[in-house]
Amino acid sequence: MKYFVTGIGTGVGKTIASAIITEALKADYWKPVQAGDLDFSDTKTVKNLISNKESVFHAEAFKLKNAISPHAAAALEGIEIIPDKIPMPETENNLVIEGAGGIMAPLNNRQTMLDLMVLLNAEIVLVSSNYLGSINHTLLSWQMLKTTDLSIKGIIFNGEENPESEKFILQYTGLPLLLRINQENDITKNRIVHYAEQIKNNLK
Repeated sequence: MKYFVTGIGTGVGKTIASAIITEALKADYWKPVQAGDLDFSDTKTVKNLISNKESVFHAEAFKLKNAISPHAAAALEGIEIIPDKIPMPETENNLVIEGAGGIMAPLNNRQTMLDLMVLLNAEIVLVSSNYLGSINHTLLSWQMLKTTDLSIKGIIFNGEENPESEKFILQYTGLPLLLRINQENDITKNRIVHYAEQIKNNLK
């Protein structure tokens, strides 16, 4: 099984969600494009949060220095990201793939993260976080995913709870709720294991 973890924008909790799914399935993890924070990359973050010994952490296809849109970060380094030339890691294990930014984050002047999702043909996990405007962003993200043949496994809500917003999103989209991640003061390995146990049955 391949899961592609995407979000309604930047900073909504894709990396924590990816760590939880990786732990729940004892899956491999791969972030194709890392833009910025190379010393504290998402791959390193997930690796440091995983307790199981089976997960393998595959190297990024692109490690870009600047924490900006992938297409702009690549251009600054004289690189062009071409999705259909990004090699999929070789593994017989389940694989968790984490996107960069939101669904429509540009990879080059013509293609977005959505194009990469289609090429990789993984089941989608959408991460949402409650803030003013997040209902709109979540529904627009869902609508863009619906323009493809990709299967959407469900949605994860991360951070401060907003029952009315979450209820509306779930009713409107019909997406299954995979997990609610609470606002945490500190994300530890134990907390990842805690959430992994909660989501495990929803990933079958």
